[in-house]
Amino acid sequence: MNRNPIIPFILIMVFGIGLVFFMSLEGLNNSEEMAEEHGEGTEETAEGGTAEGGEFDPQAHYEKACITCHGGNYEGGAGPALTGVGDRYSKEEIVEILQEGKGGGMPAGLVPGNEEAMAEWLMEL
Repeated sequence: MNRNPIIPFILIMVFGIGLVFFMSLEGLNNSEEMAEEHGEGTEETAEGGTAEGGEFDPQAHYEKACITCHGGNYEGGAGPALTGVGDRYSKEEIVEILQEGKGGGMPAGLVPGNEEAMAEWLMEL
């Protein structure tokens, strides 16, 4: 009548591993469906901007990475206001700030490889 207390634990472990395995297979089969849910015809770039054909979209990147510091209407907050930034800085200076950061608040490298496009967009604000 002595029962081995480890057998229920082994059965639960085997069942759990099997469940994880089958759930992962289900996720692999749904990858195309999940991609369609996120917008057919658009690609999300590594930088966070989304545009048709996979091109960098400065507005989308701003909404994803910059809006918390610079505000929804570019009015500033934790960071400075961006309206009229083209009057205060040249395009080259904006690119440099995007690449290297500024002060202690603006981190460097938030727009890797797309600094020129972002700077042009900022100058139009």
